[in-house]
Amino acid sequence: MQSKKWWKEAIVYQIYPRSFLDSNSDGIGDLQGIIKKLDYIHDLGATVIWLCPVYDSPNADNGYDIRDYHAIMKEFGTIEDFDKLLSIAHQKGLKIVMDLVVNHTSDEHKWFRKSRQNQENEYHNYYIWKDGKNKAAPNNWGAVFGGPAWKYDKSAKQYYLHLFAEKQPDLNWENEKVRHGVYDMMSWWLEKGVDGFRMDVINAISKDQRFPDGEVQPGQKYGNSWNYVSNGPRIHEFLQEMNREVLSKYDIMTVGETSGITTEDALKYAGFDRNELNMVFQFEHVELGSDENGKWNDKPVPIPELKKIITRWQTGLDRKAWNSLYLGNHDQPRSVSRFGSDGKYREQSAKLLATLLFTLQGTPYIYQGEEIGMTNVPFQTIDQYRDIETLNTYRKLSAQYPQDPARVMRYIRAKSRDNARTPMQWDSSPHAGFSSVKPWISENPNYPEINVEKSLSDPHSVYHFYQKMIQLRKAYPALIYGTFLPFGEEESKTFCYQRQWKDQTLLILLNFSEGNASVPIPKAIAQRNRKLLISNDSTRADQTLSQSITLQPFEGNVYLLG
Repeated sequence: MQSKKWWKEAIVYQIYPRSFLDSNSDGIGDLQGIIKKLDYIHDLGATVIWLCPVYDSPNADNGYDIRDYHAIMKEFGTIEDFDKLLSIAHQKGLKIVMDLVVNHTSDEHKWFRKSRQNQENEYHNYYIWKDGKNKAAPNNWGAVFGGPAWKYDKSAKQYYLHLFAEKQPDLNWENEKVRHGVYDMMSWWLEKGVDGFRMDVINAISKDQRFPDGEVQPGQKYGNSWNYVSNGPRIHEFLQEMNREVLSKYDIMTVGETSGITTEDALKYAGFDRNELNMVFQFEHVELGSDENGKWNDKPVPIPELKKIITRWQTGLDRKAWNSLYLGNHDQPRSVSRFGSDGKYREQSAKLLATLLFTLQGTPYIYQGEEIGMTNVPFQTIDQYRDIETLNTYRKLSAQYPQDPARVMRYIRAKSRDNARTPMQWDSSPHAGFSSVKPWISENPNYPEINVEKSLSDPHSVYHFYQKMIQLRKAYPALIYGTFLPFGEEESKTFCYQRQWKDQTLLILLNFSEGNASVPIPKAIAQRNRKLLISNDSTRADQTLSQSITLQPFEGNVYLLG
C-alpha cells in the first residue's frame, strides 16, 4: 500500500525565470515578474513551483553556471526579492523548489578562481585537475555541448574537466570539503524556507577515478564520457550522505535529474527504503528516435515505443519508488510539437497529453506555457537562437552536411532547447505581453493566437482543460496512488489503462493519432457501470462501453468504473 506524502500529491509548475515575465523592461524575466503571476499559477491548480536557477551567474549556460550560490543574478533581482517571492508564495499555499546545480560551478566561482592559481593551494583539489598525456588532454572525452571535455589552464599548468561548457568546471566530489561545502549551502537555503531541490545532472557527481578513454562512435571526434561519469562508483554513498547530513532533517521534495538510467537504477536512487531522493527524472521517453546524431533529427515519436517505456516505468516502480511525470521542460522541445500535433490538432492533442500526464502514477510537472499549448518556434536563421548547445551543434552539423543547410535547420528547429525558452505568451500585445521592450530571445510569432489572456476567456481552452484535469486528479486518489493496469498493448495508435486504488477504478482511453482509432474493450471492463468524468471531445456522450469504442483524432477520455 502506498504511503501518503505531500510531494506525491503535488502538481509542479516549472518556471524558466529569464522567459517568464519581465517586470522592469530590460527584456529579461525576473523575480518580481514571477511574484506578479503567483495567482495565475495558484488558480491553475499547481501546488509547487520549480524555479530554474536564479543564482548569481555569468550566464554561459543560462544560469546553470553558478558564480555565487548565496546571491541572486542581478538581472533577476535581489535576495530580498527572492525572500518576498518565497513569503508570498507560501501565503498562497505554493511551495518553492530550487534548482540545485552542484556537479559543476562557473569558472568565476571563488572556489575555482583559487583552484586555478597553482597546484599547491587547498582549493586546487575542489575541482578535477589532471596532467596532460602525450602533449594532449588526459583522455579523449567529449563534452555534452560539443568539443573536448578538458581545457588546459596556463596558471595551474594542468587540464580541468568540464562535462558541459568550458565555463562549467566539474567539482571534485571525492573531496570531503567540497561535499560539506555543498551541504552547508543547501542547509542555508532550507533554513531560509525553500521546500526542496531539483538536482541538476546529479547522477554525474561520482566519476570513474581511472578516467579511461571513452569509445569513439563512428563519425565522432571525441570519446563517450557519460559511461564513466554516470551512476559512478560512489554515487549512492554520496547521496545517502547528503540525505543524512541535510535532506532527512527537513520535510522537503527532492528530485534528481538522472539521464541514462533504467528502472533498476531508479530503485536505487528513489526506492522508498534507500534514504536518497524522493524521485528522479528519467529520459527514455524524451530520447525516443535518437540516432547517430543523438537527439538531433526530426523523426516522429514512435507511439508503440512510448507506450512500452511509460508502462515499464509505471509497473517497475509501483509500490517501490515514485515516478516523475513530464513531457517537456527547459531542455526539451515543446511537448505538443514533439508528442502531439502543433497544426490542425494542436488544442486537441495538447489536451490529450494533459490527460496522459495527470492520469499516471507519479508527480506531474507542467512546464510554463504547456498549459496553453505553446509550440516549437519557427526560427529561420541560426542567429535567432541563444542556446550554447544549439549553437555548438549547428556548427557541428553544418560541417557534417555542408551541402544541405536546410536539413541542419530542420534538426535545429525540431530539437533546440530554445523551443522551450522563448518568452511566455501572456497576451496579444507586442512581445506577447512578456516585456515592453525587445526580449533577450524573440517571441514565437504565433503569440497573437496562443496566449494566456485568450485562453482564460475561452472555457474550452487548453488552460481550462489543464485546470479540470488537475481538479480531477485531486478528487480521485486512484489517479495518484492507484496501480497502473494497461491493456491493448498491441494497439499502435491508442494507449489504454486502468488506475486502481482500494475500491476506486478509473479507465483511461487515449488516441495518439490524427485518424479515428477503434479501441477493443476487455469484456470484464465493458460489463461494468461507468461514468464519463472528462473528455477532450465535446461530442463524447456518456455511452455504454461495448466491446469496442471508436476514438476521434487525439481524443482522450477518463471514466469512473462502478
